[in-house]
Amino acid sequence: MVRVKRGVTVHAKHKKIFRLNKGYRMDRRRLIKVAKEAALHAGQYAYIGRKQRKRDFRRLWITRISEAVKNFGLSYSEFVPGLKKAKIELDRKILADLVVSDPETFKRVVDKARG
Repeated sequence: MVRVKRGVTVHAKHKKIFRLNKGYRMDRRRLIKVAKEAALHAGQYAYIGRKQRKRDFRRLWITRISEAVKNFGLSYSEFVPGLKKAKIELDRKILADLVVSDPETFKRVVDKARG
C-alpha cells in the first residue's frame, strides 16, 4: 500500500479555519483546536443574530408606528385593525418608513384607518 502524506491537505484545512478567525485574539487565532471551536461558536452566534435582527427591526417599527399614532389620538392596537378594515395592506416596515420620511402621507393613512 502506498504511503499518503497529508501535510498539504491538513495545512490547507488549517489555513481555512485561521482565515475565518482573522481578527480574533490569543489562542483563538493561533491554535487549531481552539480556533476550530471559536469558528464553530461564531457561526452559531451569527445564525442566531440573523434571526434576532429580524425580531429587533420589527420591534423598532412597531414602536415608531405606535408613537406616531399616539399623536393622532389612537393606540397601536386600534390602528392595526383599522388598517385591516380600511383594506390598507401596508406592512410595518413601510409604515415606519412613512412615519420618518413622509409624515403627511402617514397622516392620510391614519385618517383612513380611523374612518
